[in-house]
Amino acid sequence: MEEKGKGSERWGGAIANLTEMSSNLESLQKLLLKKAVFVDEETFARASLTAEQARTIKILQQRVETLERELDAAITAAARARSEKRQAETAQKAAELRTQEITRELENTTSI
Repeated sequence: MEEKGKGSERWGGAIANLTEMSSNLESLQKLLLKKAVFVDEETFARASLTAEQARTIKILQQRVETLERELDAAITAAARARSEKRQAETAQKAAELRTQEITRELENTTSI
């Protein structure tokens, strides 16, 4: 579970960074749209690139969140499987002990 905590911290940090970058890019884009009525081609290209980067960041952030949910589900499923395995092993040991008891009783009965 410690590994999950470390992984969550890294993903959380990554999401925070992506969110901040997205916010900064959106602010820059809004500023460009308000202040720059007439811009040269280079400025327009930069603004377009900024907008594209903001969209990419949002898509990546959504993908990270989806992966986090999938990871949490996989961790939960693995824990459930381990628990079921332990229960099955316990039931098997109990059955083996009962089999040994019955075998001893049969041997005792045939000895008599």
